[in-house]
Amino acid sequence: MQTVLLVFELLVAVALIIAVLLQRSEGGALGMGGGGSGLGGLFSPRGASDTLTRTTAILAVLFFGICLGLNLLVARTHQPRSILDSPGPATHTLQPVQKPLAPPPSQPKPSVPTPH
Repeated sequence: MQTVLLVFELLVAVALIIAVLLQRSEGGALGMGGGGSGLGGLFSPRGASDTLTRTTAILAVLFFGICLGLNLLVARTHQPRSILDSPGPATHTLQPVQKPLAPPPSQPKPSVPTPH
């Protein structure tokens, strides 16, 4: 089920990208579609704009709906766990350093010659 939803989400995402790129910007300089008869004369420039806006809105709702569906599907399949239940790092296997019980015997300090 997850694979089907992921593939469908990928297709919706690609369609959403294409729909956004086809729209004309506010300045009219970046849109790839549009113009007087840019869509083959089927739509007027205003009708093409409305259709692309409506298509973008529908694809965005589908995209977010699929994202929520995937999250809910994954949330049900995984059992919640606490961090405290997980084993700690493997540092507990190290042996602690044992300190000597008595101080080491004092050794005579080397004599340093004094300058004459």
